[in-house]
Amino acid sequence: MSAVSSRLPVFPWDRLAPYKAKAAAHPDGIVDLSVGTPVDPVPALIRRALTDAADSPGYPTVWGTPALRDALTGWTERRLGARGMEHANVLPVVGSKELVAWLPTQLGLGTGDKVAYPRLAYPTYEVGARLAGAEPVVYDEPTELDPTGLKLLWLNSPSNPTGRVLSAEEMRRTVAWAREHGVLLFSDECYLELGWEADPVSVLHPDVCGGSYEGIVAVHSLSKRSNLAGYRAAFLAGDPAVLGELLQVRKHSGMMVAAPVQAATAVALGDTAHVTEQRARYARRRESLRAAFTAAGFRIEHSEASLYLWATRDEPCWDTVAALAEHGILVAPGVFYGEAGERFVRIAFTATDERVEAAVRRLSA
Repeated sequence: MSAVSSRLPVFPWDRLAPYKAKAAAHPDGIVDLSVGTPVDPVPALIRRALTDAADSPGYPTVWGTPALRDALTGWTERRLGARGMEHANVLPVVGSKELVAWLPTQLGLGTGDKVAYPRLAYPTYEVGARLAGAEPVVYDEPTELDPTGLKLLWLNSPSNPTGRVLSAEEMRRTVAWAREHGVLLFSDECYLELGWEADPVSVLHPDVCGGSYEGIVAVHSLSKRSNLAGYRAAFLAGDPAVLGELLQVRKHSGMMVAAPVQAATAVALGDTAHVTEQRARYARRRESLRAAFTAAGFRIEHSEASLYLWATRDEPCWDTVAALAEHGILVAPGVFYGEAGERFVRIAFTATDERVEAAVRRLSA
């Protein structure tokens, strides 16, 4: 039996362990700005929805309840500007990472097929390609790719790790190119609610897709907007033919969102007050950390959206990680997201207000 893990790169976060230990030894404790995991409470109305649905002894459906599908279509129309969304245009998934990792396999990709993603990118795009036995390909400009053998093209706006936001024109051009060459386009938009110096646009917006969802699917998550990383609540929206195929595969493989999570997701998507409140928290933390790192000699690039600052002081990223660990601050080395990030670090502003204040004090000392 061959080990599937042999196809995969070394799990990057394991390499950060000694720096985490160094940071944790700081007398005032670690300030962990490395992983963008939510730390604030799950909004009360979402928790109530979860507990109210806790008596769910039967199996949930892979497609989700009609109430959930109503919530998904309604949100995509209200928030993304999508038009004419029907239940066939949406599909709940068990967190977006699961989807990214297993999508090429569920699409039937394999040897001889290519999966393309940005040169600086979330590492799970590569993992998904390798799990399927497909060839991972990176790009700087997607329309300059060789379409031969290219079956899946990932966009990511706002970007993880850089926070870069693609314009409607850039996305429109890529959608047209993908359709011309018969390439399926998935747009990872999990940070769309977190635009700071730009207003992110969805691939589903008519200014981008021309009012047709043919060949395009958007990926969305409630982990960041609603503090639901622990719930594993995410969904797809777009081409009904693609989603219908995925639905059949996922039915056979039992990839169901838990019934209480489905109920909580529907409620979360129907409320904007908690999103506004959480955005305000992140905006304060972002402003404090950006000012502190800039004053400490860092240059911030892009970072106009998402939960991260993409920062450099023009040295190898591991040197930066080590120096900050001496101050009890842990950040992610840019090389985790591709060799082009070798001189950058990614700084998450998902720590508590108290820990953010601690980082600011240490950087100014």
